[in-house]
This record gives sequence, C-alpha cells and structure tokens, in this order.
Amino acid sequence: MIDISQKKTVERSATATGKIFLQKDTIQRIKEHNVKKGDVLTIAKVAGINAVKKVPDLIPFCHPIPITKVSLEFTIQEVESSIQAICTVKTIAKTGVEMEALTGVSVALLNIWDVVKMYEKDNRGQYPSSIIKHIRVEEKIKKK
Repeated sequence: MIDISQKKTVERSATATGKIFLQKDTIQRIKEHNVKKGDVLTIAKVAGINAVKKVPDLIPFCHPIPITKVSLEFTIQEVESSIQAICTVKTIAKTGVEMEALTGVSVALLNIWDVVKMYEKDNRGQYPSSIIKHIRVEEKIKKK
C-alpha cells in the first residue's frame, strides 16, 4: 500500500458503468419479474452494494475507506438486449472510490448473469449470447 497519510481528507465520488447483453427472451423475463431465482435487479443491487464494502478484501492494495453512499441503478435497453448498471460511490477520505464503483458494477452484472443463466444456456450448455462489456469509470470527483 502506498502512504496516504499526508493527503487531505476530502469528499470524493466515482461513477462506473457496465453492460450485460442477454437474449431478448431473458430481458423480457426480467422485465416481467418471471425469473425462477427471484427479482433479478434487486438481487444484483444488493450484491453490488455488498461488493463495494468488500473492496479492500478483494483488491489487496486498496485502502479501507468509509463509504458514505452507494447508488446502484439499472437501465434495460431493449433495442440492444442489454442491461446497463451504473454505480456511484461516495466517501469522505484521503483516497478515491474508483475501485469501489468498478467492483460494484462488476459484481452486480455477475449476479445478473448468475440469476438468469438457466435461460441463457444453449443446447450444449454454453452461453453464446451472454456478454459483460464496457466496464469503466465514467467520472470521478474530488471536492477541494
């Protein structure tokens, strides 16, 4: 870990996004709350929030920081048969929350995959339509 003891404690935030591409029938099931394992987006939201709080356990060189807010939202994009996850994390600390936002998005998308995988498998048990892409930091803010 690097030494951040000389840095100022300030308000910081980061927003990360990512997408999961699924079959159109699966997207419809999610919209209609017709998925055997439960409410897909609620499960993904809780998992993503939990993941944000676990970042120092998962990424060894990340400092544990106090999380003051996590926002995790989803947008279903029917035309491209995808769901976009948007995770914003806030803190008042000496270091930023980019890794927390990226982890929140990643784990939320992985949980969507897990909850709907039974509908995504082809006749060989493979997932030809299931793709997670475009995970990135959209914005980070450091207030002075």
